[in-house]
Amino acid sequence: MDKFWLQSYPPGVPAEIDFTQYQSLVQLLEQAFRDYAARNAYVCMDKFLTYGELDELSRKVGAWLQSKGLSKGARVAVMMPNVLQYPVAMAAILRAGYTVVNVNPLYTPRELEHQLKDSGAEAIFILENFAHTLAQIVDKTVVKQVIVASMGDMLGGLKGSIVNFVVRNVKKMVPAFSLPNAIRFKQMLSEASRLSLQPVSIGHDDIAFLQYTGGTTGVSKGATLTQRNVLANILQNEAWLQPAVTPELEKEQMTIVCALPLYHIFALTVCSLLGTRKGALNILIPNPRDIPGFVKELSKYKVNLFPAVNTLYNGLLNNPDFAKLDFSGYRICSGGGMAVQKAVADKWLQVTGCPIAEGYGLSETSPVATGNPVTTKEFSGTIGLPIPSTEIAILDDDGNPVPLGQPGEIAIRGPQVMSGYWNRPDETAKVMTADGFFKSGDVGIMDARGYTTIVDRKKDMILVSGFNVYPNEIEGVVAMHPGVLECACIGVPDANSGEAVKLFVVRKDPSLTVEALMAYCKEQFTAYKKPKYIEFRLELPKTNVGKILRRELRDEKKAA
Repeated sequence: MDKFWLQSYPPGVPAEIDFTQYQSLVQLLEQAFRDYAARNAYVCMDKFLTYGELDELSRKVGAWLQSKGLSKGARVAVMMPNVLQYPVAMAAILRAGYTVVNVNPLYTPRELEHQLKDSGAEAIFILENFAHTLAQIVDKTVVKQVIVASMGDMLGGLKGSIVNFVVRNVKKMVPAFSLPNAIRFKQMLSEASRLSLQPVSIGHDDIAFLQYTGGTTGVSKGATLTQRNVLANILQNEAWLQPAVTPELEKEQMTIVCALPLYHIFALTVCSLLGTRKGALNILIPNPRDIPGFVKELSKYKVNLFPAVNTLYNGLLNNPDFAKLDFSGYRICSGGGMAVQKAVADKWLQVTGCPIAEGYGLSETSPVATGNPVTTKEFSGTIGLPIPSTEIAILDDDGNPVPLGQPGEIAIRGPQVMSGYWNRPDETAKVMTADGFFKSGDVGIMDARGYTTIVDRKKDMILVSGFNVYPNEIEGVVAMHPGVLECACIGVPDANSGEAVKLFVVRKDPSLTVEALMAYCKEQFTAYKKPKYIEFRLELPKTNVGKILRRELRDEKKAA
């Protein structure tokens, strides 16, 4: 394939990366733990964790997991927000030879049950704030080990106790739960202190992460990310960001804002794992929705790398105190997860002096596939160029490349592309071409310089603040409500989240109200999936064989 886009690369960015310099992510982690032992790796709520401490703690936790008889490759779930226990648990799982299953802490019992059953997770690290969800479904899964963490566990004696008291008793953020066989995180650490981590042989083809993503079938599927996939993407991102990372900055230590959730592949790779490779400090933000609190945290550090989604950038810009911060350290602002809006990008550049370089990727690509050069001085409106060792093809419906400037489905080939969907060869076959390209479901146009612009979505997927929402899942669950005859949902433009979910319903029970259906949806779906709008109809548009036409509903909205 002619990689003509290489002529658009900034000086210093290589065409290819060599991921064979590491045998595994564990080798990368352990090298960083040695090289940067005295440096701070993470900070959360003013508590710092050094690379040396992360080494020691993850070694202990990994040994504890091994002592429970889990075999190599066993799946271990992590259901926590951005707290210090997260990187400890993640490194421990990988070092012990297991696979990390990242779980959104805000999942409903239904969503959590599916993911734990589908992955076959045998153990789970969970923050107590969400333990009530697990308690409702754990008996239906094969989970044998439950480790329950508290917000204050790693914040130190008095501070930790105060935080736990406030979280539990003042803010009442820990609903009652019963998990009789669970062990507390601190007790687990105490037990682990007497154990030794047994070395495990791990290679490129071993599975590092199961990263769950929706599907056109509405069933959440695990993108199987191997050690090779994730290693490659760490090194690809490093190479791509290189023009903005000076030797002086590396020597001093780079500071990264980690406000995106670590269970999301963007933060996992670009903040946590790339940060570890560079010996950086990651500022963990447990609740970025608290914008005033977030701004207060930002004021304490000289930030260099700030990956975020459009909604987060916009939220900060609308806070009057944000503009008062010191932006002199800002080197790279990476936009991903959803489309960056020009108005937000222009205002961000005006306020911070640092342009947003938009990129593109998916869970299936570990995640980054394209990016705008970090040397860019203005917002391009494109998703940029294929990053090193990556090829982008624009395909027609028959899988043939289309001419430059013509729209087609964006397809991606490179070492970061998943090995497939976990235990779903049929679903894998639908998205992989014979020559190894992953078909993204997004429609784009590539120009003569190699820059791609997304113009449409082939799938019916809805993108809410960077999270995928699949209409089939929403419709399937709403259709089970006794008052609903049939339903359909689409994405509609939303100033805050990019898109929002709109639900169209034909009632079986004429007395069914919007409020009652909203309450049902709140029980069934995590917040970003919940319909923002519900409209009752007498009938829905259908094909002559009775298939509901979502496109007609979308076209109606555009016309209106």
